[in-house]
Amino acid sequence: MLELDQLVMDFSGFRAVNGCSFKVEKGSITGLIGPNGAGKTTLFNLIAGALKPTSGCIRFLDQNVTGLSSDALFHRGLVRTFQIPHEFARLTTLENLMMVPPQQAGENLFANWLSWGKVKTGEALVEKKAWETLEFLELTHVANERAGNLSGGQKKLLELGRTMMTDAKLVLLDEPAAGVNRTLLRKLEEKIQILNRDRGYTFILIEHDMEMIEKLCHPVVCMAEGAVLIQGDFQTVRSDSRVLEAYLGETTGDAA
Repeated sequence: MLELDQLVMDFSGFRAVNGCSFKVEKGSITGLIGPNGAGKTTLFNLIAGALKPTSGCIRFLDQNVTGLSSDALFHRGLVRTFQIPHEFARLTTLENLMMVPPQQAGENLFANWLSWGKVKTGEALVEKKAWETLEFLELTHVANERAGNLSGGQKKLLELGRTMMTDAKLVLLDEPAAGVNRTLLRKLEEKIQILNRDRGYTFILIEHDMEMIEKLCHPVVCMAEGAVLIQGDFQTVRSDSRVLEAYLGETTGDAA
């Protein structure tokens, strides 16, 4: 589904991503781990179109999408969330979901006057899908609550719900566990698993919570200093001496 080939990203002489290459298979949940400063978020920004790589190639659904904007990738089914949720705080939870689907008839000023029936029908369909999404996420009780008042975990579920409103093919999750209590984290994990297993969503997630990585992800990709150290199953990656050194800043022998 996604192929990264020798991606490089330079910032004024500093190389944040250094020849990064790996593939993401359709229907997988790929974990992206590594110490702070490893280049994970920069890599996400490249994949999502927020940055244009210095060199290298990004292929999505067998098409070269290198340098395409986030908006263009969104319309192709590649969607990302953020470590700090980007909800519209003054809109309700329901409204945050309803505004996501693109090309709604009501976005056209003249359509609201000349084709109000079409606008009304389209809005009803979007609202129906939004309620179904809230039911799936178990957020119906906060449907009419301002999104800015939600807890950290509820905001992460809302971010996931917004990707569902787009029928995304590939979802990039940036530290979904950050700021989430353990109860809501288990619920978030459950919803990701269902979307992956039953609805065909493919995920890449950056995460420092190794329990979540172990539970959800195969394969796991570990980065350090902008490059891929190793890719494989969780146990193989966790026990690799290079991974231990990258996280601990010392060799396995010294750590022992």
